[in-house]
Amino acid sequence: MSAETPDTLPHLVTIVGRGVSSNYEITVDGEIELVGADPLEEATVVTDHAAEGAVDTGVMRFRFSGQMANVQIADWNGVPAPESPSTPEVHIDYGAPVQAGN
Repeated sequence: MSAETPDTLPHLVTIVGRGVSSNYEITVDGEIELVGADPLEEATVVTDHAAEGAVDTGVMRFRFSGQMANVQIADWNGVPAPESPSTPEVHIDYGAPVQAGN
């Protein structure tokens, strides 16, 4: 994590890829930060209140404050969740404790 602490970014959103390239966009009404990865290496755009990028396999984690405002996910050909079984799973944990790697 950067200068933010678990107290200022108490919540966790996890995106789990299903083996098909998919795009995601997450918007919160607080701050958001990518966990455990370099945004440049992951081709992830993170601003104060939003994150967007792509995932195919693996897991992307973001810590955030405030409330989740919006989550949009679409598979490689633009079919949004829940119509596409290929879109990643999204888990939102409010008040998630900080553990190694998240």
